[in-house]
Amino acid sequence: MSLLTKFFNGSKECGTDEAGRGCLAGPVTAAAVILPLHFDNLRLNDSKQLSENRRTELKPIIETEALTFGVHHIYEEEIDTINILNASIKAMHLSITQLNPQPEFIIVDGNRFKPYKDIPHQTIIKGDSKYLSIAAASVLAKTHRDAYMEKIHEEFPMYNWKQNKGYPTKEHRAAIKKYGITKYHRKSFRLLPEQYRLQF
Repeated sequence: MSLLTKFFNGSKECGTDEAGRGCLAGPVTAAAVILPLHFDNLRLNDSKQLSENRRTELKPIIETEALTFGVHHIYEEEIDTINILNASIKAMHLSITQLNPQPEFIIVDGNRFKPYKDIPHQTIIKGDSKYLSIAAASVLAKTHRDAYMEKIHEEFPMYNWKQNKGYPTKEHRAAIKKYGITKYHRKSFRLLPEQYRLQF
């Protein structure tokens, strides 16, 4: 399905999305993007539908051609304190705060959001496969978070975050069972199946 360029009829529509919500370790990362009115890129789609190489190619294009963009991480300690939904929304809010100019309308991937200032917004299920600004935010959130996970992989290579990016793969959970947890793991998440117990 081809992406629609705009949802709002104005020129300052912001798309926002997050990455890493289902991970066992690392931050949840959100991005917000305002694209030029006539921006188009046939390669741009939901980041989950793109290869890592394609996301890497698109990142500098988006960051160069966007009118403005913002990216923000919310880290594991705060995720454990306020829960992952609130952390995801807070990350989106703080990425929008970085935009200059500020948007006139906000479109959000998914179905949950909290009002940001007095700016009208619309949640859109699978919006990252329907609207360019959300797709662009999806790519930036994913690439910035992946870069962070590759960095902390060097500190704890046994979890192979360079490969799994903190998601609950069999390999990641096997490493948790063998080595325990790190300061980057989300203690409020079920890190192992119920038959195993972790000591915090």
